[in-house]
Parts: sequence; C-alpha cells; structure tokens
Amino acid sequence: MQATPSNDVLVVEDDPDLNETVGAYLELEGFEYRPALDGVSALREARVRCPSLVLLDLMLPDVDGLEVCRRLRADASTRDVPVVILSALNESRFRETARALGVCEYLTKPFDPDALLAAIRRYAARS
Repeated sequence: MQATPSNDVLVVEDDPDLNETVGAYLELEGFEYRPALDGVSALREARVRCPSLVLLDLMLPDVDGLEVCRRLRADASTRDVPVVILSALNESRFRETARALGVCEYLTKPFDPDALLAAIRRYAARS
C-alpha cells in the first residue's frame, strides 16, 4: 500500500472509449490515469495502490458502482478515498444512496469536461 499522497485517479468505467477519453482529460490536467473496466478490477486496483480519487460509473458488468463504493468504504485502506460518481443514471434513489455512502459528487452523462475536472481537482486535492 502506498503511504504517501498520490496524484492518481482510478477511472471505473466499462466503456473503454469513454474510459480512455476521461483518462486523456486527466492526464492533460497533470493527474495519473488508472483505468478499470469493471468493479472487481477497480477494487483490486484500489487495494494495490490507494488512489487519490475514484471516478465511478454505476452500471458495471459485474459489481455495480454502488456496491463498489460500499466495499471501498468498508475497507480501512480505502475508506477515506474520495468518490465521484459519473453515471447515466439520474434518478433520485441513486443519488440518495450515493450520498448515504459518502460520495463527494454525483455527475451525470453526458458530462461537461470542465465540470468533471473541477470536481476531480476539488476532491483529489483533499486526499
């Protein structure tokens, strides 16, 4: 486990093209981009090296994003990692569950790259 603060963002998005697009925005902003295409990979990556922030989709092919968030919060090594949701799901029940799980911000697709990067800068800087 990395003990020093990191400048990396774990992007959990099952659409490879969108994952890479978000990664390109992050790299232009000076962040290290770490991709995960499903929930199991995301949890493994977060345990291998704790990210400064997790950008998390809700609709994943294996473990859904809310369950990924629950598991991150249940693990002492990732409990305090900021999580920003980026999802096509915009129903209040998803937003309320995310808020109860301690999600920092809930953004919807299609997204404004500037708003996304502003949220990432705001919360990644806290970790």
